[in-house]
Formats: sequence, structure tokens, C-alpha cells
Amino acid sequence: MLRAGIVGLPNVGKSTLFNAVVANAKAQAANFPFCTIEPNVGVVAVPDGRLQVLAELSSSADITPARVEFVDIAGLVQGASQGEGLGNQFLANIREVDAIVHVVRCFEDDDIIHVSGSIDPARDIEVINLELALADLAQLERRIERVRKLARADKEAQAELAVLEKFLPVLNDGKTARQVELDPEEEAMIKSLGLLTRKPVIYATNVSEDDLATGNAWVEQVKALAAAENAEVVVISAQVEAELVELSDAERQDFLESLGVDQGGLKTLIRATYDLLGLRTYFTTGPKETRAWTIKAGMVAPQAAGVIHTDFERGFIRAETVAYDALVTAGSMTTAKEKGQVRSEGKDYVVQEGDVMLFRFNV
Repeated sequence: MLRAGIVGLPNVGKSTLFNAVVANAKAQAANFPFCTIEPNVGVVAVPDGRLQVLAELSSSADITPARVEFVDIAGLVQGASQGEGLGNQFLANIREVDAIVHVVRCFEDDDIIHVSGSIDPARDIEVINLELALADLAQLERRIERVRKLARADKEAQAELAVLEKFLPVLNDGKTARQVELDPEEEAMIKSLGLLTRKPVIYATNVSEDDLATGNAWVEQVKALAAAENAEVVVISAQVEAELVELSDAERQDFLESLGVDQGGLKTLIRATYDLLGLRTYFTTGPKETRAWTIKAGMVAPQAAGVIHTDFERGFIRAETVAYDALVTAGSMTTAKEKGQVRSEGKDYVVQEGDVMLFRFNV
């Protein structure tokens, strides 16, 4: 399961957004698995309209979506890399997540004090990125010191040292580790470091309800900064999402339409978080259950089967596979088979987004 950390300065709307994310997910998908593991950790369903379509085709009793785990991480203050505030806890929690949802305050509210006294998204982003970069630099320097001693007589250490040293000028220049290009072999060398500024990021611009449809100048500022590091921006109003929790489906739609939007930013944020790491979804469907399974891009059929159960991977024989669109057009698995659209795929088949699969395996 993808684990995303919600980060940001104090009073930018992190906890409000987190509460809205888990509460809305529960309210809008009551038949989906949902749980709150701890007060600051929640598991939510990934919105995917294909599930309902498949469930209707198969007359499924249950629907199980892909899931994302969100972690509400303690607010960061300047000096966190040196342990200020909850800095040590903040940094340790970020190292444990796969992706970062960086909440940026893009709204005025005299009743909510900004820690720096004014609204300035560029400054706020710089504060957090600087603290994360300083933490990365300290970690890299410690690792380089150890590896440099080994590199005198070890070719693998020499190769690792060369990769580690690529990050120093970039971080010292105020940029993020995400901006260093590595090949897969080099990436494997530094994976265990869990560099904070190498983690993929989505900037969630938290706006007032009046700006949800159009954004504002602060949102445009964030978009310009995000473009420089190839990051995505989602416009969301934590205030609106918190209000939606209390409404019925009809009231929710009327409220959103009054704001000039089809839906809040919540579904977009959850979906974008899921897509951030290049994950793929395949489906299994039948009378008992229609379910979305999460795999990494490039996984072959036996690996995808192993996501269900390791026995499926070990005893894999073949996968009966049909594309989602082909199955929906056919109207049933039986018709899809009659049209020759259900394929028998072997061990080398790379599973595609939206494949509907049935695995054959030896126990």
C-alpha cells in the first residue's frame, strides 16, 4: 500500500485536510474497507469508477478498491533539521513514507495565525525544502565519509561514492535531490538512504471556498515552483471538504455546483497520490467480489498474481486476461470470450493498466 505523508508548516490546514480525507472517503464509499489505524493515520479508498461498472457486469456482492494510507505528520518549523520543535519526529516520519503531500497555505484568514506573519507560499515551500535538504546533506556527508574510506580498495564503494557526490552541489545550491538524474543501478545504490527531498511530491494548495473553482495568484506561484521540479499541483479547500462530510449526496452536489466545481479536490488528491509513483491497477471480478489490485509498472503476470497470494506466483500457470474497455463493450466475460478478446498470457506478460485477470495456478 502506498503511504503518503501530509506535511507543511503549522496552521496551513494539514490536520483539517487529513480529517477531511479520511472522513470523506468513509462517507462517500461506505461499502469500501476503511479504517483509522491511529489518530494520525488513515487508510482511504482510491476513487475508480471502473469498479462499479465491473461489479454490475459480474453482479458482485462486494467491491474492494485500491487503497492509500495517509499520515498526518507533525508541523515543521524552521530549524527542524537541527531538532527544533518536533523536527526529529517530523523527519523520521517522512523517511517512512513513499510520497509527500505538501500542503501550502493559499488563503487569508485573520483568525488563523500564520507562523511567519503573512501568506507567502514561495517562502513557506522554501522553508520546508531547506530543512529537508539540510537533513539530506547531513546524512549524505556521513555516508560519504564512511564510503570514502572503503573506496580506497573497493570498486563498488568507488561507484557508490561517485553517485553520492552527485547530490552535494545540487543540495548546496538550494535544490532538491529529486532534480538529480540517476539510472536504475545508481538509484538502487542510494535507495536505503531514504533521502527526504528525493521522495516524489504533490503540492496541495489549500484555498478558501471562493477560490476553489479558479485558484488565485498564490496557487499560480506554487504551480510555477512545482513546474521547476516536475511536481504536480492539486487545488483543494480543506474547509470545503470538511463541510462536505456532513452533507447528503444531493446536498453535496448542490454545494459544489454553487462553488462552480463538479467535485472537490479530495478525489483528485487521492487519485494523484496513487498515480504519483507510477502504480498500476488490475482487476479481478466475479459474483463474490470485484477488486482493484495495486502493482508497480512493468510487473509481469506472476508478480501481479503474487500480490493476491504468494502461492499464486509460485504456482503460476497462465493468466486469462481481457482489457477493461473490451470487457465493458462486450457486456460480459462470456461474450468477450466468444469474440476472442480474452487472452491466455504467460509468465512474460507485462500487466497493463485496467487488465481484468483470472489466474490459473498449481497449489
